Amino acid sequence: MRALTWHGKQDVRITDVPDPTIEQPTDAIIRVTSTAICGSDLHLYGVLAPYLSRGDVLGHEFMGIVEEVGPAVANLSVGDRVVVPFTISCGRCWMCERQLFAQCETTQVVEKGKGASLFGYTSLYGSVPGGQAERVRVPHADFGPVVLPKEHDDERYLYLSDILPTSWQAVQYTGLQDEPGSTLAVIGLGPVGQLALRSARQMGIGRVIGVDLVDERLELARAHGAEVVDLREVKDVAATIVDMTDGRGADATVDAVGMEAHGNTVAEKVIAAAGRLPGPLARTAIEKAGIDRLDGLRTAISATRRGGTVSISGVYGGMADPMPMLEMFDKGLELRMGQCHVKRWTDELLALVSGADDVLGLESLATHRLPLEEAPAAYETFQKKEDGCIKVVLTP
Repeated sequence: MRALTWHGKQDVRITDVPDPTIEQPTDAIIRVTSTAICGSDLHLYGVLAPYLSRGDVLGHEFMGIVEEVGPAVANLSVGDRVVVPFTISCGRCWMCERQLFAQCETTQVVEKGKGASLFGYTSLYGSVPGGQAERVRVPHADFGPVVLPKEHDDERYLYLSDILPTSWQAVQYTGLQDEPGSTLAVIGLGPVGQLALRSARQMGIGRVIGVDLVDERLELARAHGAEVVDLREVKDVAATIVDMTDGRGADATVDAVGMEAHGNTVAEKVIAAAGRLPGPLARTAIEKAGIDRLDGLRTAISATRRGGTVSISGVYGGMADPMPMLEMFDKGLELRMGQCHVKRWTDELLALVSGADDVLGLESLATHRLPLEEAPAAYETFQKKEDGCIKVVLTP
């Protein structure tokens, strides 16, 4: 079959790989009908290259048709249309019973000290072949895949795999849905940031402020009711948000940027230098002395009012990040973060997106719809934020 495979830093290719097969009784084989490029995939394109091997199949946002099921899979039938959460969880362990599905004890990558295995996301998370392919083997298919209704096209449901529940969780973690008249700031208006602000409006959060530096992202946020701050036009984003909120700061912020934020050229050079080291040395540098570009997170911390909440959905990987602990402690901030517990939110989100109206604008989020064969060029376009690219959906 054809799949997008990793071959080096900023080098991904469509190649022929072996067809997946049933390996465990709880496996299923899914024929992919739609798959997307996630902002997290761009970390693999660059920063996290030391944890990839040549030929790894990428991609963790995908949906499709069930072609085969293992003997222990009773919840799926051949022909079902399903969306597959990017986190692989068993649904039965101590963590899963507490809806902490991203920490599933059955699929944890214990030797790396990491949580649940993820599709298409490096040796840190199990080296499980991903969904930017014609077919995928889905472990623990007796729990993970979500059977979909037939009313709508793929894009209404595709984002249930990752970015919609990730955005929804980020906003839920702020607690603002229980505080009428509150203000939420969203730092970074890529796909997760866009859906975070839409989720906030859906939850009844009255005021949302979005921050970015890309014209198309800012305009899209405005179109969905957000006030915007253009990073290129203000010297101090946090101070601007404080001014916009009567000198207090936002009640909560969502950091939807992560490890590759703009704003710190020194950190950018250090990260790039680590990535150029030979594999074992690069991994050691990241794990023992790795830093992230923290401008987005620092902005979120400074823009949040005293006693407020910072919710982090952007991916971070550094182990030696310098944090402004004095400010965080003095302001009494609450931090919530982590991989999304996708299945925790599936029922309410599936009901929401299955309605007659596309209330979250999911069908129009993708700016680029391309065949899988064009994925390598799409990665470059998405990374460079060219051609108005906000979200890429691929069809195998």
